[in-house]
Amino acid sequence: MSNVSENRWHTLPLAEQMANIGSEVGRAATWQEKDNSRFEGAVKRAMELIDLTIEDRRWNGRLLELGRFKEFFCDAVLGGHEYGTTLSSLEKYLFPFMNITARTYSLI
Repeated sequence: MSNVSENRWHTLPLAEQMANIGSEVGRAATWQEKDNSRFEGAVKRAMELIDLTIEDRRWNGRLLELGRFKEFFCDAVLGGHEYGTTLSSLEKYLFPFMNITARTYSLI
């Protein structure tokens, strides 16, 4: 993982983890059907972050929600054939996490 170590990831609040995932989902949405290499890189990073979040023992009570998010993300990446999911719809889901995190850091 390039920007944050696994140990550091497990110290972040859930909202910040989801905001970071949201950044990668946004990158994937930006590059989808434009630049396959960048798209695949963003998808790979998002999957790594999703998996690290699922592995974070603090969120054991939220595994169903996190697992479903991963399922919807995979659906979006593979064309939305199962649930009609798009990366744009996932961005909308993740935007509040990104907004909260941005506001929190602007106050520091």
